Amino acid sequence: MPSFFKAIEQRNGIVLHDWVLASLPAVDVSVPIFAIIWGMSLLMMIRTLYKPDLGITYLWTMIFVCIARFITLTLVNLDPPAGLIPLVDPLTAYFYGHAAVTKDLFFSGHTATLALIYLNLERKSDKRIALAATIVLMFLLLIQHIHYTMDIVAAPLIVYCCHNFTKALGFK
Repeated sequence: MPSFFKAIEQRNGIVLHDWVLASLPAVDVSVPIFAIIWGMSLLMMIRTLYKPDLGITYLWTMIFVCIARFITLTLVNLDPPAGLIPLVDPLTAYFYGHAAVTKDLFFSGHTATLALIYLNLERKSDKRIALAATIVLMFLLLIQHIHYTMDIVAAPLIVYCCHNFTKALGFK
C-alpha cells in the first residue's frame, strides 16, 4: 500500500470547487475523528466475538471496499481541497508508509469504515449509535477539509454495493 499511495501523491490532479467546504471553517478535529473511528471499531470487534459471522462479512466486504478504493483513487485524480488540515493518527503511518497522504480522496475510507460497521451491526441500539457516529464523522471530515463533499457522500453508497455483493457471494 505505501507504494500505491506514494504514486498517487506524485500525480497532478484537479481541485474542485466545493461550496460546502467553502462555507465551513477548517479546524483540526483529528482527535474526535479517531475517537469515533476506534470506538466504533472496538464495538464491532466486541460484537464479532459473540457472532463471528459478523466479522467474516465485515472482513470480506472491507476487501471489496479496498479494491473499490484502489480503482476509484486510480481513476479519479484529485488534488486536496483548499484548507486541508492533515489528519494525525499513528496507525495510518503504518499503512501509508510514514508519509503524509493528502490525495487519497475519492472515496472516503474513514466514512466507508463507519458505514460498513453500521451495515454489519445487528442490534437496533448499535445501529443507532453507528448511524449517529457516521453522520458526525462525515461532518468532522468536512470541518477538517480532509475530503470533498462528494468523497464523503459517495462512500456509504459504494460500501452498500460492496456489502450487498459480499452477501450475494454467501458471506452472511
